[in-house]
Amino acid sequence: MSTTQSERLRGLLEPLVSKRGLDLEEIDVTPAGKRRVLRVVVDADDGVQLDTCAELSRAFSEVLDESDAMGGAPYVLEVTSPGADRPLTEQRHYRRAAGRLVKAQLTEAAGGGELTARITAVDEEGVDLEVPGVKGRKPTARRLAFDEIAKARVEIEFNRKAAEKPRRTSAAGDAEAAGNENEEA
Repeated sequence: MSTTQSERLRGLLEPLVSKRGLDLEEIDVTPAGKRRVLRVVVDADDGVQLDTCAELSRAFSEVLDESDAMGGAPYVLEVTSPGADRPLTEQRHYRRAAGRLVKAQLTEAAGGGELTARITAVDEEGVDLEVPGVKGRKPTARRLAFDEIAKARVEIEFNRKAAEKPRRTSAAGDAEAAGNENEEA
């Protein structure tokens, strides 16, 4: 997708997303046979409900039909939330993953290698992690600045006990049960 088309689509769709208190994470146009697929990925701190995706899809369709941003060729519109294995690239992604287990590739400045740990806190500079203990040892705390992380993803935990599920705190300091999150598995 050309930068111009991407910018035009973002300019058309982002106000509709922001009006609903969501973040526009990604816009992607890919060929699919004789058609194209316009995939719009949105997210929020509390996740995105299916009804919200449907509402956005209708709103996007109206705006796109009134513009020439997609040209005259047929396309399919998909509005979705990020998958469970999406890369963590922004501070807000790490904040939304608080309490979750992540696998991070570290930069050479941070010693390189791979680290699997649970996010315990996030701020503007980086993340606090709890690194699981090995061979019966207690977990250890570690701090990583965002520039020390080359890439990171949430690790899916199928066997995590309900009592161990994370509690996220909002900016106001109120704890929210993780059961309110939309988790994909």
